[in-house]
Amino acid sequence: TSWEKMNSYLRESLKSDIQLLQSVNDSILGNAGKMLRPLVSLLIADACTGGNITEDAIRYAAATELLHNATLLHDDVADEADTRRGVPTLRSRLGPCAAVLVGDFWLSSAMQLVVGTKHQDKATKRFSMAMSDLAAGEMLQLEKAMSADTSVEDYLRIVRCKTASLFVVASASAAVASDCSPKMLEAAHHYADALGVAFQIKDDILDYTGDGSLGKPVGIDLLEQKITLPLLCAMKDSSREQEIRQMVKEIPQHPDYCGQIRKFVEEQDGVRKASLVLEEYVNRALDALEHFPQCRAKEFLSQLARYNSIRTI
Repeated sequence: TSWEKMNSYLRESLKSDIQLLQSVNDSILGNAGKMLRPLVSLLIADACTGGNITEDAIRYAAATELLHNATLLHDDVADEADTRRGVPTLRSRLGPCAAVLVGDFWLSSAMQLVVGTKHQDKATKRFSMAMSDLAAGEMLQLEKAMSADTSVEDYLRIVRCKTASLFVVASASAAVASDCSPKMLEAAHHYADALGVAFQIKDDILDYTGDGSLGKPVGIDLLEQKITLPLLCAMKDSSREQEIRQMVKEIPQHPDYCGQIRKFVEEQDGVRKASLVLEEYVNRALDALEHFPQCRAKEFLSQLARYNSIRTI
């Protein structure tokens, strides 16, 4: 199947005669998570071609997973994270240098899958744009963590750069590899953008309401001074906005402020308000799918979008 082929490309791309590198790569693949991005990629390719998924689409699907994991390895260094998906990070086991180098290896492996394909010119542009967005989003998030003046527009830009960009490259590269119409390519882009934003909003909601089963402690965003949608919704029209923002700014000196801010979000119904915005993006994703012919792949893509409304991990 195309899924098995995609996994085969993943394994082959990461082969190394350096024992430590091979061991680390096997370990990461063994704890791969949901693998949503290559799943979206292959489903889009399926929907575009009526089931005749091209070899380029399979290669690009594998490349998106490699790129995603490369960013996670780098993120763990930037965030000084000790665990991911419930297991110790490479950073915590072998140190930040190893994590950065392995992330670079996965990144280069992703691009090697794109190079030499029939659609490499268009695909390379999309992958390089995604990498640029990822870096820009990380820097904007860092800037806003220091200033604590994140607006809804800032938040959505960070989300689009850091999360949605990977869904977009997964979806759009699959559409490009399928030689689909410009209209369908645009629909694939809009679907993935809305799906990615919805996915991140749900993660940010779970950071206020979850039970820690995401593999990271609940409440970590506030500790890292990240102002996400539940807090933004809570602060809207509140007379305490500037006070709350100042508290976020002082969290490194006063970590106990986190509990007070979480209570504020609860009192101001921030989670419910953020959930309404989440539903807007789920509906945008569903609307974009209307441009695809009716098929099983389209139905699965629809279920993926709706999954964001109900998931608890």
